[in-house]
Amino acid sequence: MKLIAIAFAATGMLAAAGSAAAAVSDVDFIRANRCRALAEANIAEVDTAAMQSFLKTEQRSRSAYVLERGKAEYDKARREAKSDSAERKARLAAELTGPCQVYKS
Repeated sequence: MKLIAIAFAATGMLAAAGSAAAAVSDVDFIRANRCRALAEANIAEVDTAAMQSFLKTEQRSRSAYVLERGKAEYDKARREAKSDSAERKARLAAELTGPCQVYKS
């Protein structure tokens, strides 16, 4: 009987570990907030609806600290996007059309 209980407990722990591994990390959530800000600033033609949907889904499981960090990163990216520097806008556009594409799905 103990063997069966141990087997069920081990199976449950493996299932929990698998579902946790599939979740988006807090760092990725914060990066996605940055990408959303860049997309909303119209630096490059990017659909923001997919990013907003992704963030809405992901924010449900975040702590208050991570949500606050995401907002701070969003605000920082908005300020960066307002820059008049052509070099900075090109760098931000490359970021938006490159690494930020991950958060559209």
